Amino acid sequence: MKTITETELKNILDQHKLWLESARKQGKQANLEGANLMNANLKDANLMHANLEGAHLFGAYLKGAHLVCANLVGAYLVNAYLKDANLKCADLYDANLQGAHLEGTNLEGADLMHANLD
Repeated sequence: MKTITETELKNILDQHKLWLESARKQGKQANLEGANLMNANLKDANLMHANLEGAHLFGAYLKGAHLVCANLVGAYLVNAYLKDANLKCADLYDANLQGAHLEGTNLEGADLMHANLD
């Protein structure tokens, strides 16, 4: 599992924002595959189309985060705070959302096959 510093995370988010705003012509798509983002503050973060496969997001604060079409396959979202987050069409196959706070979370079209929601 790779550790991401706050500075690195900010840079990744900034590059991802530029990538989205430039219609993928500038910046870089966020690749946080296998990243240790335990207790990370990602409030209102725009991670649309980001790769978070296998990311460790235990206790992460994702209130209002925009995760439309994000790859969260096998992500560890135990006790994550996802209130009002948008996970429309996100791939949550085999993700662990045990104890996650999902009030107001949009899961329309999300792949929840084998996801642990207990």
